[in-house]
Amino acid sequence: MKTDYDVIVLGGGPAGLTAGIYLGRARVDSLILDTGTVGGQTVLSYSVANYPGVEETSGYALSATMLRQARSFGATVKPYAKIQSVQLEGDRKIVTLADGTRLTSRALIVATGGVPRKLGISNEEEFTGKGVSFCATCDGDFFTDRPIAVVGGGNSALEEAQALAKYASRVTVLHEFDHFQAHPWVVEEAQANPKLHFLMSQQVLRFEGSEKLERVVSRHKATGEETSVAVDGCFVFVGYVPNSRVVASLVETSERGEIVTDAALATSVPGVFAAGDVRAKRYRQITTAVADGTIAALSAIDHLTSRAAA
Repeated sequence: MKTDYDVIVLGGGPAGLTAGIYLGRARVDSLILDTGTVGGQTVLSYSVANYPGVEETSGYALSATMLRQARSFGATVKPYAKIQSVQLEGDRKIVTLADGTRLTSRALIVATGGVPRKLGISNEEEFTGKGVSFCATCDGDFFTDRPIAVVGGGNSALEEAQALAKYASRVTVLHEFDHFQAHPWVVEEAQANPKLHFLMSQQVLRFEGSEKLERVVSRHKATGEETSVAVDGCFVFVGYVPNSRVVASLVETSERGEIVTDAALATSVPGVFAAGDVRAKRYRQITTAVADGTIAALSAIDHLTSRAAA
């Protein structure tokens, strides 16, 4: 395996793949490393209907197209790469893999995204894979004509609840606040869906069942009244945790662990850029990740050019 590149991109979601497309198009020798399946959280989206130029598609299909584009322009893509450590000081950035392979580059783009945030209740792990899921695309059709619950009240939760309603007999949405955080039009569409039913101001206490999930027990945050909802499945969409661990001690991060960048998406370390959901920003959509990937790639190219001219 080749070990030296102009730019290494950590993460193969929309931000990382877009960066690879722009780097490849500019004839920049680049490597995209992803710790899992290329595509990031987008792969888990059942339906994508707000990507410009594409009326509707699945997250998997959109990611596959981005991957083909990145490779067609010359980017090398390595999935399931286990990253052991990263060194950012100096002009050469070093990424060491778990097998001891030492990769170097003149610039680095961190586009490692995030992972679904868990509820943190005592038996969440016990029921994960036994009725509790964080991926509608992966598990939705297992619950055809069966009752399910969705936990969350943001855009992802309500959009995925509607996607799951295509399978389930009934979808009960449990949300911890008395109002939704989703955009008004998303709320309007969800509330108009006859299969969706809403329980507000609910704190999920525990999952119950013998060999698999049978009930979700929650408590009303104002009255303290407990509610038990009989379900065969429960999908949790309560936000994300940024995947910044590999560089968190090396670059400036926010209190949430998000990487802080400037307008050019440069981090606090020269030659290191961040893009997508791993960086500190307000909106997290596929389109914003793509925009980040574009800016980070162009900024990395500018960095290489300025170094060469110095």
